[in-house]
Amino acid sequence: MIRLGNYHQIYQKLLAITSEENVMVNEYLKNHTYTQLGGKADLFVTPTNYEEVQEVVKLANREDVAFTLLGNGSNLIVKDGGIRGIVLSLKRLKDITTEDERIIAQSGAAIIDVSRSALADALTGLEFACGIPGTVGGALFMNAGAYGGEIKDVLYETVVVDRNGELLTLSADELDLDYRTSNIPEKGYIVLEARFQLKNGEYDEIKAVMDDLTHRRESKQPLEYPSCGSVFKRPPGYFAGKLIQDSNLQGKSIGGAEVSTKHAGFIVNKNNATATEYISVIELVQRTVKEKFAVSLEREVKIIGEDMEEPAKVD
Repeated sequence: MIRLGNYHQIYQKLLAITSEENVMVNEYLKNHTYTQLGGKADLFVTPTNYEEVQEVVKLANREDVAFTLLGNGSNLIVKDGGIRGIVLSLKRLKDITTEDERIIAQSGAAIIDVSRSALADALTGLEFACGIPGTVGGALFMNAGAYGGEIKDVLYETVVVDRNGELLTLSADELDLDYRTSNIPEKGYIVLEARFQLKNGEYDEIKAVMDDLTHRRESKQPLEYPSCGSVFKRPPGYFAGKLIQDSNLQGKSIGGAEVSTKHAGFIVNKNNATATEYISVIELVQRTVKEKFAVSLEREVKIIGEDMEEPAKVD
């Protein structure tokens, strides 16, 4: 929590970095997450260029203010108590450009849109990303992948801001990309830009692959409701969705959150769920699968923020 006496001071300093429309006070994060979950951020900041990002990071360091980076929340649950301090969103950084066989995309761009840009220029290599709902920054953060492809297959370079607010250009190898992981959270990097190395291909062939993957995704995944996508990592030797299905958990709900009847690996926000309800369904699934099959399901989705404070009881 920003100390009350410093709140106005921090706000004014943020206004000196970016415009008033890019700094919101007590903003509900459910308005900015794919899952439509999350309490308030003390200060929600949306910089418009790299220098503003650097200056916000440096300000947070100088003033000793808690600082959190938020993508579009497609693989993230923000708790109902929200997030203290400054929450930084890069949603205004979404330019995508093509240079020969390379695509340069800013971190706030949707990775789906990057795959569509590749298609428009008949570049092959990003077809797998045509159904991934996250941003470019989030895709690098977790080395997103689908249908046999992943970010590390096509990324060659990235531009980041480090914990000190310094701008760095790193090779893909320097991110230690592995199955749904990278060293980005450990290093405290903020991804500003990704540079992808693709190959020239045939437009019709690329489109055919993307159409097929889109059809497979739409026919199997509950896209009609907000969700965080696939909740659990694949346990060795098993499929998470099959374990959940065989545990008779599909359709189980707590409040507005439900294990999808369409795809057991998804938990959907079916009716204005709270983050507490959504997390409770995750924990129910983990307990039940552990009891029935002695398999521990590890979350792929990240959970951040604070619990909602309980109201004081009146005797």
